[in-house]
Amino acid sequence: MSKYIINGGNKVEGRLSIRGAKNSVLPIMAASILNESESIIENIPNISDVHVMIDILKSIGCRVEYKDSTVYIDSSNINSTNVKEEYMKMLRSSIIVMGAMIGRFNSISISYPGGCSIGARPIDLHLKSLEKLGVKVIEADGYIHCNRDKLVGNTINLTFPSVGATENAILAAAKAQGMTIINNAAREPEIEDLQNFLNKMGAKIKGAGTSRIIVEGVDKLKSVKHKIIPDRIAIGTYMIASAITGGELEVDNVIKGHMDPIVEKLREANCNIKYRDNGLIIKAPKTILPIKSIKTSPHPGFPTDMQSQIMTLLCLSNGISLIEESIFENRFMHCNELNKMGAKIIKLSDNICQIHGVKRLVGKNVEAMDLRGGAALVLAGLIADGKTEINNINYIERGYEDIELVLKKLGANIKKV
Repeated sequence: MSKYIINGGNKVEGRLSIRGAKNSVLPIMAASILNESESIIENIPNISDVHVMIDILKSIGCRVEYKDSTVYIDSSNINSTNVKEEYMKMLRSSIIVMGAMIGRFNSISISYPGGCSIGARPIDLHLKSLEKLGVKVIEADGYIHCNRDKLVGNTINLTFPSVGATENAILAAAKAQGMTIINNAAREPEIEDLQNFLNKMGAKIKGAGTSRIIVEGVDKLKSVKHKIIPDRIAIGTYMIASAITGGELEVDNVIKGHMDPIVEKLREANCNIKYRDNGLIIKAPKTILPIKSIKTSPHPGFPTDMQSQIMTLLCLSNGISLIEESIFENRFMHCNELNKMGAKIIKLSDNICQIHGVKRLVGKNVEAMDLRGGAALVLAGLIADGKTEINNINYIERGYEDIELVLKKLGANIKKV
């Protein structure tokens, strides 16, 4: 099993351009199922989750080619409506194929999804949304069986602004008869990207980015070419890599509105950040200041996918910070590993941590438990005294394209063995 070895102390600095968002590309690839011709999707990150989604699409009969950061998907000859367990268990986001498949076919079967073990992440909101559109859902023997005569538009009132449930509802409603209104919809930028992709395909969707999305169903969709938005979580992670090591980083391909919730908190920690044209520059603070309170919440709040990384930064602050995780119930698995390295993180409850800043971290042999927690350990290794070995890096490679090569180019002493 591969691992990362990091010798800390080098500044992470220079210039960086980020590829497309993991949380955007996966639902958009799934959305290609609705299109009975070709979809061309550009700015694709070379990460393991993308390759799993490619395998899922191929398993149901799509022709897929991945070349030069572009995926070509021909879904005209899908020959299976059953997604096997071996693929679904590898990827939590695989649940998103459900909405697209039932949007196109009368009957489908998929197994329950897998992914990182950061909490239960129940799919009841997904299923209830589909039922509102006329889908009969049966759960049996580890599979979800969906059947319908026709999809009919309806009003869907989500009890929580779930990103995945919002995406599945949009995908199914895109080809339903009549109008669907999704209330309390997720407002993440990746929802807007999905809307833009589908509208280029001929769908009629408006309101993405707000809590009320309106979908007017259409009969047929057409070929489409689309470029994925930049990955705000990857950008935020590399910004912290530079800030924690005392560097200065210039990032191209940035959408300001997507980054504001992250930038706001990094500025509270005393980072000097300036937007320019389509990018930004971050200069490391001389002193990392504590942040009185961070509470993860749906967009436009602070993203749960950045919680682990900013915790690593705050481990080196000159005071006490508080982080509350309000989205997932099992997303503090990295805390024990950071404490092994000399951090002082105290769990006040299952979802609240108090971080007491320390002078230094020390390299240790640590385990990545999930994608973003693994990234937090990489950040810790960059600043720690001595050598850090990070195991289970398959989690990290689910969401970061060639992270060791990117960091090495920016000055870090890191290698994959």
